[in-house]
Amino acid sequence: MRTLCPNLEKKDGLETVLEVPIPEEMFEKLSSNGHAALQWKNMRNLMRAQTTEKYSSQHVALDQFMFLFKIVGSALVPFQVQSDPTVKLPLKEDSTAKYIVQQYVAACGGQAALNSVNSMCAVGQVKMSTSDMHQSGINDNSKCHCEVGAFVLWQKNPDQWVLELVVSGCKVSAGSNGKVAWSQSSSSSSASKGPPRPLRRFFQGLDPRSTANLFSNAICFGEKTIKDEECFILKLESSIEMLKAQSTINTEVVHHTIWGYFSQRTGLLVQFEDTKLVRLKSTKGDSNVFWETSMESILEDYRYIEGINVAHSGKTAATIYRYGKNIDYRAKIEETWFVEEIDFNIFGLSMECFLPPADVNKETEFEDQAIAC
Repeated sequence: MRTLCPNLEKKDGLETVLEVPIPEEMFEKLSSNGHAALQWKNMRNLMRAQTTEKYSSQHVALDQFMFLFKIVGSALVPFQVQSDPTVKLPLKEDSTAKYIVQQYVAACGGQAALNSVNSMCAVGQVKMSTSDMHQSGINDNSKCHCEVGAFVLWQKNPDQWVLELVVSGCKVSAGSNGKVAWSQSSSSSSASKGPPRPLRRFFQGLDPRSTANLFSNAICFGEKTIKDEECFILKLESSIEMLKAQSTINTEVVHHTIWGYFSQRTGLLVQFEDTKLVRLKSTKGDSNVFWETSMESILEDYRYIEGINVAHSGKTAATIYRYGKNIDYRAKIEETWFVEEIDFNIFGLSMECFLPPADVNKETEFEDQAIAC
C-alpha cells in the first residue's frame, strides 16, 4: 500500500502522508499508461471531488453504490458503550452464554490484556462488489465490477472513534466523539439519531473487549456448523429503549437482532450477523414501506498483536430488501477486507482527533433512506 504522495510541484519537496493509504491495485487504475505523475494527479483530483469520471454519466448507479457502500462500510451496532468499558466477567458461570463469553475472552488474550487497551489504530484494504439490484416495474439487473480501496480506523476509550474509508471514487467518513455519532460523504454530513453507538466493524474481530461486553447479556440459541467449525450461537435483541431512541417522526425501528457464532474448538468468534427492520410511516394512511437490512461477516486469520488475538481478514455480505406499496427492491453488496497494520495504546491520541465535521448538528437526523444502515 502507498502511504506517501510525492510533491508534484517541487521535485525536491517533502512528500505528503496520505490520510488513507492507497492499495497498489487502486493506484494502478488511475492511469492506463502507468505514468506515475499522472496517477498521482488523478488521485489528488479524486480526493478533492470524491467522484470519478466513470460515474459522472451514471448518477443512478453512483447513488446506488454510495447507498450500499455506506451501509456495509459504516454501519453501527445498537449497543451503548458504558463509561467504564472494561470487561467484567461474572464470578460464577451462571449460564451457558456467559461461559461462552468467558472462553472467548480467554481465547483473545485474557481479561487483563483486553482491559489494558486504551486506544487502537487499524489500517487495511477492502474489495467491494454489488449485485442483484432490481426494482419492481423496472427490468434492471445490473452488476458492478469489483472495486478496491482502503480504510483507517482510530479508537479511544470509552466511546470515541473515527473511520476513513475510500473505495474507487467514493469516500465515507464516520465517527463518534462520545456525545454524537456522525457520518459524512461527498454529498452530505449528518448526525445519527439516538445515543452514540460503536461501529459494526469493531465487532468484525478488531475489538474483542467490546464484543465480550456486547454478548455479556446474550442468550445461547443453539449450535451451528460454520465452515466445518462447530459453533455455539449467541443471540441478542436490541432493547425497546434503544429502538425508540433511533426512531424518528417518519420511521420506526421495529427490531435489530444480533447473532454471534463462537467456535467450540477455539472459543473465537467466527461469524457475526445482524438484521434490522425499519418501517417508513405512511402519511396518507396507506400501507407502510419496510426496509430490511441483513449483514453477515465471516472472520478469519486470527493473529496475536501485543498479546491480543484479532482477526486480520474476512468477508461481509449485506442484503437490503425494501417492500410494501407494490415496491420490491433488492440489492446485495459484499466487502472483503484485509488488515495490514493494527496497533494498541497509541500515544498522543487526543480528543481533537474525534471532532465531528463543522456542519454536523446534534439534532440532525439521518434521512429516512439512511436509517436503513
